[in-house]
Amino acid sequence: MSHAQEQSEQGLLVRLWGTRGSIASAGPETVAYGGNTSCVELQASDGSVLILDAGTGVRRVGDTYEQPRRLDILLTHLHMDHIQGLGFFGPFFRDDFEVHVWGPPSTTQDLRTRLTRYLSPPLFPVRLRDVAARLELHDVPAEPFEVGGLTVCARIVIHPGQTLGYRISDGERTVVYLPDHEPALGTTTFPTSPEWTSGHELALDAHLLIHDAQYTADEYAQRQGWGHSRVSDAVGLAVQARARRLVTFHHDPAHDDDKLDAMLEEARNQAPDGLEVLPGREGDTFRV
Repeated sequence: MSHAQEQSEQGLLVRLWGTRGSIASAGPETVAYGGNTSCVELQASDGSVLILDAGTGVRRVGDTYEQPRRLDILLTHLHMDHIQGLGFFGPFFRDDFEVHVWGPPSTTQDLRTRLTRYLSPPLFPVRLRDVAARLELHDVPAEPFEVGGLTVCARIVIHPGQTLGYRISDGERTVVYLPDHEPALGTTTFPTSPEWTSGHELALDAHLLIHDAQYTADEYAQRQGWGHSRVSDAVGLAVQARARRLVTFHHDPAHDDDKLDAMLEEARNQAPDGLEVLPGREGDTFRV
């Protein structure tokens, strides 16, 4: 089905192009869930398109756009697994595309300066200033902003470095994207009260919540402060925020398909009636 056909339907269409965390992990043992790092595409019925993060999965989504158009990429943060695909994003190298890249603000350097650290020699042969597209870079504002028919709200969440979570709505349906998030940091039990829970405001009443579910309980005990969640934390936040559907995301590069199936089953066993838990598998689509 083409982009135009998909956009003709009502609602929001969400496609997962990369669901892995930390580093790409392609191989026969990761075929079901995929090996590309974070990239999610969201299409609205009015034709608006948002690309959430630019991990290695963004290369493939870029190749699907044949006709000139505006594209907006929302970066949660600038760790390599979330920006590594930018240099391979096809529309960057076409002068008939308009590409807007949004990223977390900094008090010391603008977004262009920070992205240029990667998109320049010796790390990359092509400089950001040399891409052919009409490129505009934006610091994400503190207040909600509009992209086409979509309203985007961003908030700082718990993860090393300046990291944003996104809440995106077409006025009727809401998708929340929290790929790198450690809401249980500093707590002995989770969830705690909503007003003290990172990400709660963003996730409240979400129709679809895409959330970090990188660790098992045993793994998290050795990795507290690394910025990621246990499967149980993803479920706990979804329940607390009254989300309708939860998609597990940011899978550990060491976890093969069998391990992720077992973690999904754990999440489903913990989820109460009313919360649907879905696997974050590369290539899957969700209609919201």
